[in-house]
Amino acid sequence: MRVLVFFFTLTAIVTAQNEYQITPSTIHQGETLHLRAPAAVERAKLLGHEVPLFTDAAGTRRGLMPVGALEPAGETALQFLDAKGQAIQTQTVMIHDAHYPRQNIVIPPAVAALKPSEEEEERIDAFLKTITDTRYWKEPLAAPVNACLTSLFGVARMHNGKLTGDYHKGWDQAAVFGIPIHSVAAGVVRIVKQFPEGGGTVAVDHGQGLQSIYLHMSRFQAHEGEQVAAGAVLGYVGSTGRSTGPHLHWGLYVAGVPVNPAQWMSAAECNYNGATRRRNTRVK
Repeated sequence: MRVLVFFFTLTAIVTAQNEYQITPSTIHQGETLHLRAPAAVERAKLLGHEVPLFTDAAGTRRGLMPVGALEPAGETALQFLDAKGQAIQTQTVMIHDAHYPRQNIVIPPAVAALKPSEEEEERIDAFLKTITDTRYWKEPLAAPVNACLTSLFGVARMHNGKLTGDYHKGWDQAAVFGIPIHSVAAGVVRIVKQFPEGGGTVAVDHGQGLQSIYLHMSRFQAHEGEQVAAGAVLGYVGSTGRSTGPHLHWGLYVAGVPVNPAQWMSAAECNYNGATRRRNTRVK
């Protein structure tokens, strides 16, 4: 009888542990974890960053946890929290160093001096702090333009040989002036506005913590409050705001944290010797 009781207890423990899933199994700075947990879990916490989990059709909880590009590499604890904020389950996550390089951008002083307006900062900040319950997005995501990459996510930015103290929070794609820019996933358009630094800016809420922002547009197609499908035209490539030529800068965010698009989709790096290198797609 004791053996039987032990067997049932061990089975219950294993089953409970299997209800918690963290994918992918290997994570680098700037990437995103997909979380799955039992119904009793409401939130998850990693490195001081807390995110909500959402109930799916099966009654389990799912959510996205960003790992910032500047977070330290090494082992850290991910906590699954109940409604009172108490940890129900704690699991170890290993964050690997992404080894992001430096990149120097030659930019005219007048352009480099452009700063975001107060309205620009406030609206972008409010957008990134808002997490809505409805999930519009599904994988795979698709790049907004079919163009090679001139600047990758995570690179330490230098302007005219001097470090800016910041890193690149998205992708720059060398798109031709006037070509359409597509939404990477379905969602609701929250911002359509001309700003001093970002230029023609569109922000899309894809739901449950996933967001995207597109900058430097020449003109807009989308409207604030509009629900758009994946691939919908949001606007057209330009060189407005702090930009030195036609291109698209865009960023992918999870719970307001910039994350690496290369984990979600692929695109080729520009190589002006005639060759290209393709970034890896994410493994779910």
